[in-house]
Amino acid sequence: MSINAVSRVPESPRMTLTAPPEGAPQHPPRLARPDALPLLVAPPFALPGPDGLSGFWADVRRRGTPLVSADPLGSADHRAVTFLWRGTPATRAVQVLPNKLGDPRAPEGNLMRHAAGTDVWHWTVRLRTDWRGTYDVFVDEGDGPAPGEPGYWPWLRGQVRADPFNSRSLPRRWSGQPVGYAELPDAPDAVDWEPRPDVPRGTVTEHVVTSELLGDSRRVWLYEPAAEHARRAVDGLPVLVLLDGEHWQPRLGLAHLLDNLVADGRIPPVAAVLPESVDAGTRWTQLTCRPEFVAFLERELLPWAASRLPLTEDPARTVVAGQSLGGLTAAYAAAHSPYRFGNALVQSGSFWWPDGPEPEWLTGELAAAKRLPVRFWLSFGEQEWVALPAARRLRDTLAAAGYDDAVYREFNGGHDYLCWRTELTEGLVGLLGD
Repeated sequence: MSINAVSRVPESPRMTLTAPPEGAPQHPPRLARPDALPLLVAPPFALPGPDGLSGFWADVRRRGTPLVSADPLGSADHRAVTFLWRGTPATRAVQVLPNKLGDPRAPEGNLMRHAAGTDVWHWTVRLRTDWRGTYDVFVDEGDGPAPGEPGYWPWLRGQVRADPFNSRSLPRRWSGQPVGYAELPDAPDAVDWEPRPDVPRGTVTEHVVTSELLGDSRRVWLYEPAAEHARRAVDGLPVLVLLDGEHWQPRLGLAHLLDNLVADGRIPPVAAVLPESVDAGTRWTQLTCRPEFVAFLERELLPWAASRLPLTEDPARTVVAGQSLGGLTAAYAAAHSPYRFGNALVQSGSFWWPDGPEPEWLTGELAAAKRLPVRFWLSFGEQEWVALPAARRLRDTLAAAGYDDAVYREFNGGHDYLCWRTELTEGLVGLLGD
C-alpha cells in the first residue's frame, strides 16, 4: 500500500546545530589494527595423521565448529577457539574472518595453516569466554590468481563458503547465504529473541510510505502489541523507531523480542516503527546526520504511524535506535529534536564520521551545546578498533556535559548483529522498563 505521509504538524523545539559536513567519503577511516591477535600456531589438541582423518572429521561433525578447548596458557576466563576447513587436493589457501578479528591491511594473518599430508586446515585464536561473533570462510581452490599476484586478496574475498560443520547462523545483512556464528560459554544469550508459544503475539504489518521531504518511498514495518497488552497503555503506546527495519523485522524477527519483553513485564506494551534503509547508497546519503531525514522521522513517519496506532507524543517514552550509521543517526535525531526523541539507543554508532574534514562532528556539536533532555544508551564492541576511540571520546564528552544518566557499555565482540541483538534488548529494558 502506498501512502503519502506528509504531515503539517508544527516542528518541535530543537537543538541549534551547525550544518553537517557534505561530501565525506563513504567508508570508515582506514586504520590498522592497533594490537596483534592472540593466535596460536596450532590448536591445543593433536591433529590427525593421514590414517586418522575419517575419525577426526566424524568427531568434528559431532561436536560442531569451531572447536573450543581449554586455554593452553591456563587462564580460566579464556578458551582456545579453532576454526577448521576440510580441503581438497586443489585447495591452495583458506582464510577465516571472524567479525573484527582480523586486519584488512594484513589479510595473511587470517590464513589457516595446512596440516601436511592431510585435508585439515586450521586457525586457532585465544579469546575471552564472553566472546561471540559471526564469521566467514574464504576458500582458494586454484581457479583464480595465485597467492601473491595482484588482485589476489579481493578475488579471495569473493570465494565465500559456508562452514559445513556449524549449524548456527544468522541472516546476512543485505543478501546471500546466512552467516555462521560462534559463542563462548559466558557470552550473553539471545533467548529473548526466540518465539515462545505461551506468549500473546503482536501483529506486524508492512507498508510503503512516500516522503515529500526526502523525495522517495520506502517500506516500513509497524508492530502493534497484542490487544490484551495494548489495552494497558491508557496514555498512548511508547514507541520505538528502529532504523534498518528491513533487517530487524523480516530477517531477525524483532516482534518475537518485543512480545517476550512485554509478556514478562520487562518493558511496557510498545509500538515499533521500522523504516528500511532502501540500499547501501541511500543509507550513506541519508544516515549521516541529515536534518531532512530527521524531519522525515519526526514530521512524516511518526504522524503516519500515529494515524494507525495510539502512540504517545511523550519524548521520555520515545526511543530512536540504530546501529553503525543508524546509531549515529539515532543520536543525531535525539540531538536535533530532543522534544520528540527523548531516548537514543545506539549500538556501534559511527561517531568517527566524517572520515575527512571535521571528524567526529556530532561529538563536537554535543560538546558545544547545553545539556539536552535526552538519555543516551550506547554500546560498542571491544574488537571495533576503528570505532572505539571516537566512542570513548563521545562517552567522555557526555560525562563532561552533564549527561549523568547516559549509559556506556563495551561488549566482547565486533560490528555484529549477533551482539547488537542482545545489546538492543538491554537498552530497551534500560530505557523503557521500570
